[in-house]
Order: sequence, then structure tokens, then C-alpha cells
Amino acid sequence: MKKAIIIGAGPAGLTAAFELLTRTGIKPVILEKSGYAGGISKTVNYKGNRIDIGGHRFFSKSDRVMEWWMNILPVANAPGERFLINYQNQSKEISPRQAGAQDDADKVMLVRERLSRIYYLKQFFDYPVSLSFDTVRKLGMVKMTRIGCSYIWSKLFPVKHERTLEDFFINRFGKELYLTFFKDYTEKVWGASCREISSEWGAQRIKKLTVGKAILHALKSQFTSKSSKDLAQKDTETSLIEHFLYPKYGPGQLWEEVARLVLEMGGEIHYQQDVHSLSHAGAVITGVTTSNRENGQTATFEGDYFFSTMPVKDLVNGLIPAAPDAIRTVASGLMYRDFITVGLLLTELKVKDEKQANRLIKDNWIYIQEQEVKIGRLQIFNNWSPYMVKDPGHVWIGLEYFCNTGDPLWSKSDQEFIAFAVDELERIGIIEKQHVLDSTLLREEKTYPAYFGTYDRFDEVKNYTNQFENLFLVGRNGMHKYNNSDHSMLTAMTAVDNIIEGRTDKENIWLINTEQEYHEKK
Repeated sequence: MKKAIIIGAGPAGLTAAFELLTRTGIKPVILEKSGYAGGISKTVNYKGNRIDIGGHRFFSKSDRVMEWWMNILPVANAPGERFLINYQNQSKEISPRQAGAQDDADKVMLVRERLSRIYYLKQFFDYPVSLSFDTVRKLGMVKMTRIGCSYIWSKLFPVKHERTLEDFFINRFGKELYLTFFKDYTEKVWGASCREISSEWGAQRIKKLTVGKAILHALKSQFTSKSSKDLAQKDTETSLIEHFLYPKYGPGQLWEEVARLVLEMGGEIHYQQDVHSLSHAGAVITGVTTSNRENGQTATFEGDYFFSTMPVKDLVNGLIPAAPDAIRTVASGLMYRDFITVGLLLTELKVKDEKQANRLIKDNWIYIQEQEVKIGRLQIFNNWSPYMVKDPGHVWIGLEYFCNTGDPLWSKSDQEFIAFAVDELERIGIIEKQHVLDSTLLREEKTYPAYFGTYDRFDEVKNYTNQFENLFLVGRNGMHKYNNSDHSMLTAMTAVDNIIEGRTDKENIWLINTEQEYHEKK
């Protein structure tokens, strides 16, 4: 039996394993660095309260991915609700009966309403920013006039050659709106000036969203019937979607279920494995050498195909015989952004929604635009799924910080960091210390591949790794590409397609999340 060695048990790695087992006779062997499945899509259980690392919406414009998810965890609807999904140009109704297709009622997807806002000047603003009376009232007519004039100017005299992320933002939103709502937050996320970041990041994450589309969507929403909901939302920009799927107990629930199915179907998953090197003979990868993080024992895994979701800089620098010096230089210069989440259990939030006084605000997540604090984003886990919180009478939130390993933020002890985070949230009026019941902290390295450093030469690495006939780079870190989980899954699915079809050219994998028409309508 042929084997596929898969580095990483995140969405891309597990998808590759599942696809190989259900569509080929190739046995997958997964090598995972940590002790859990799901990668950064894991769900951490802290005393019965669950943390989603970064907030993961289960939404895709790919029919293939949507059906794949619902095949693992069926949709559970509230009585009387009905939802639609457009699949292969046909509208399919998802009814409450579908939730009964699986014996375990906990293994389901919930349909969640999406609300995310910006917290700026200690006030809430719609995201994307709308030209509502509420926005005008909060910003003032002078500021709004400057935003409007700046936007018109950007349409009349756009930056002709978009090279930087700043160029990208100004061309789409105008300089004044960019300076108000995009610049500071983006630089907080990346720890670098928008002038140093490639415009390609904007193309990856924001794609075709414009002020005009945001306004049209807001108007359309006012006149659209809510008796049924199209889960596909294919005519809606990703930043504007109104509802999404979410596993009852967080995203890790789905990937734990996939890992269980992989093992049940005959695959292997080896946890606590540090990958040190990949051996190759010419254009063929022959094996992977690892060491066990718990006992130090080394092992070599040989196979016929190799999938890598590990950071591409580590992959290249671990090749034996070594990659050319120029390629290793580019790989070593690739940069990442690391991530810290502080979980806080509270009796209540101090901040109240103007329209929902004395009730929990409805946001799934909030972008913190305040310049005086380091926190970038705030998750409210109660609103992702009520089952994420042990006691529904408590508020369970995640404070998200973007940093680099070894910098002053990362170097704080857990308790120092938690105290720092609580102080920040109290300072901007979101919580009061006296309402904090419990806390925890999670650190994630290499969460976001960066579009600066040596990224402008990344094609050199891409072309070099493409030369290995049986090596497939998939997933976010595997491709050094800021993919969502659905895009990461599609890279793995397409790699398996190529194996089945005997296709050696890998350009169709690299096109995913670059050419939207390719993977959404193919």
C-alpha cells in the first residue's frame, strides 16, 4: 500500500488525510507537533469554558467545502427555521430533520448570526463602516465631510501602481477613512507600517470589498426577507456575510471528529513529533525524520507522497541535501506574527449596547481601534455558541494580542500578561476588574504569515519546492499564504485531485485564494 506522509494535523493536513482515505487507496500518516488536532482551529477547554483561537467562521463560497463540513457535522436548526445552500447550481434546503441524521445530537453545526463592530473613541461603529446617521453622529459632520471628499479624490486620482497595503486601502476607501479605521489596527496586527506590507495582503483578505458595495449591501439587507437564509451567500463579499455555520462546541470539535474518522478508516496520527529534516533524492522526497517531544526518541517516516503544512521556512531549511544558498536565504527571511489570547470569565461587561441596554452585547467579535492599548480584537464566546460557556450567566471573552516571539509582550509571564490585559480592557471602559472571576492565557507561534521581509522573493521558494514531484505544500503556513480554513482545505483537496489525475503541475494549488473565480466556480 502506498503511503502519504502529512506534516501537520490542522485543517489542511486532516483534509488531505480524509480525502486520501475516502478517494484513494493511499494510507495517510500524520505527524503533528502538538498533542491535539486542529492546528490554530483547535478549541481549548478551560474548566468547561471553551476558547476558539482567533474566531473561526465556517463559511465558504466553495460548494465543495460547505458540503464537506456538513457531511462531518450536520446542521442543527431551531424549530421553524429553514436554510438554503446553492450546490452545483441547485438550491438545496437544509431542514431541521437533517440534524437527526447523526445519533449524537451534540455533533452538529449551529447557524449563527454574524455581528462584528469597531470600538473606537469608546464607542461602537459598524464594520464595515456604514454611512448611517449613527456614524455621522459619532464622528461629526466635519470628519464625515473629510472622509467623503477623500473618498471621491481616491476615485478621481487613484494610486496608479498599488505596491503597498497603504496604496490598496487608499484606493478603495480614501485616505481619511484609511487613517481613521484601517491604519492603526492593521499596524497593530502586523507590527509594521502599512507602507512596508505588500498590497497582496489586501487582495487576500479584503478582496473586492468597497465602500459602494458595503452601502448597497446595507440597503439590500433592509428589504430582504429573513424567512429563509442562503448559507452560500455567493453574491455577498466575505466581510459582509450575515450568518455562518459554527460547531456546537467550537471549531476544534469538527477537527477532532475528522481525526477520529481518519484513525477509524485506517490512517495514522503521531502526536508530539518535531520534524527536523526531509530527505530527497533528486526531485523526489524520500523520508521525514522526527523526534518525539516527550521522550526525545527519533524516527524516520518513508512514503510515496508528502504533504507539508509546516512553516515553509522550516521546511526549506530542513531539506537534506540542502537547498541552494539563495533559496535558504529567502526562506530564512520569511516573517510571521505570533498570537496571544487571554480568556477572561466575567459576571458582566461594563460596556452596554445602546440598543440592548442591560443585556449582553450581540457581537461575535470586536475590533479594538483605540490607540492607547495593545489589544487588537475581542471575542465574545457566548455569541459564537452558548455551549462555549459552562455557566450561561457568565460572560466568557477572549482578548487577542498580536506580537513576535521574544518581544516585550511575548516575554511577559502569564500572570503579568493577564494583569496587563485586564488593565487595558478596564482603561477603555469595556470591563471592571471586580467582575473578573477567572482567567487563562494561550500562546500561538507563527499564526500569521507576513507579507513583508523577503516575501517579495517568495516565488523563488515556490518554484524550487514545486520541483519535488511528490511534495505538496498546502495550508496557511505550508504556503506562507494568509488563507482561511476553507482555502487551506481546498489546497489539500486539490493536491489529492492532482495525485488521482496524475498531474505534476501544482499551479492550480497556488491559485487557490488568489484567483477567486477558480476555486469558487471551478
